[in-house]
Amino acid sequence: MDRAQKQEAVAALKQTFSEANVVVVTRNLGLSVAQSTQLRIKMRETGAAYKVAKNRLALIALEGTRYQPLGEMLNGPTALATSSDPVAAAKAVVDFAKTNDKLEIVGGAMGDTLLDVNGVKALAELPSLDELRAKLIGLIQAPGTKIAQVVNAPAAKLARVFGAYAAKDAA
Repeated sequence: MDRAQKQEAVAALKQTFSEANVVVVTRNLGLSVAQSTQLRIKMRETGAAYKVAKNRLALIALEGTRYQPLGEMLNGPTALATSSDPVAAAKAVVDFAKTNDKLEIVGGAMGDTLLDVNGVKALAELPSLDELRAKLIGLIQAPGTKIAQVVNAPAAKLARVFGAYAAKDAA
């Protein structure tokens, strides 16, 4: 990797850190290419990204960002999972780590808050942003639906009574 490629990699990582709401640091202890690809696919499905980067380049990219304390976690074969959804990256990494013991969660950060392994696991248990939005929409729609049912109920009962009288007169 020449100097220009390194500068591009650092710039790309710096942009990723500026856009991410959560960063999870993992240690790859012999993941095969197929397993790594499977993890990347799972990450993309949740709206997260998974990047293996040289630790020295990642340290340079972390300088001046709110994730600078993560530099202490970057030793050995590490990779970074990022997402704009505060839960997506953590959830995908924790789910994959449950089925694959070659992926170790080192820690992470959400904004200015540094997370240890248990913090990342706790973050993964929270509902995602999309799930929260769906629940909120359901709560907002529920009263309107109930009001419509209550308003329409007397008219429906009245129509049934008229229908019963009509059937009685026809018979």
